[in-house]
Amino acid sequence: MATTFISDVISSDSVEGTTVYNAAGDKLGSIDDLMIDKISGQVRYAVMEFGGFLGVGTDRYPIPWSMLKYDTSKNGYVVPLDKARLEGAPRYGTDDMPDYDDTYRSSVDKYYGS
Repeated sequence: MATTFISDVISSDSVEGTTVYNAAGDKLGSIDDLMIDKISGQVRYAVMEFGGFLGVGTDRYPIPWSMLKYDTSKNGYVVPLDKARLEGAPRYGTDDMPDYDDTYRSSVDKYYGS
């Protein structure tokens, strides 16, 4: 009899495009990218696409990875945020990726209280 093993690792390709929901079950956006700490190798932020239409006018919101919880019933991530909270969050456009320097990371972490 074969044992089914569920891995505790996932390819970044599998994470990108995954839907993000708030606790009420509303779709907020989807994961566009992962930002990985060069030294520790740990994922620091999931960059979520939110807003716009068909990718036009879409902003990217770096959310601390620790805030995302995978929900198998939704096949997506759930975050303790609502759309109003995201409206004031640090974000950038498709072609305006910031330097993830200490100042920028600090502003993101401070906004989310992480």
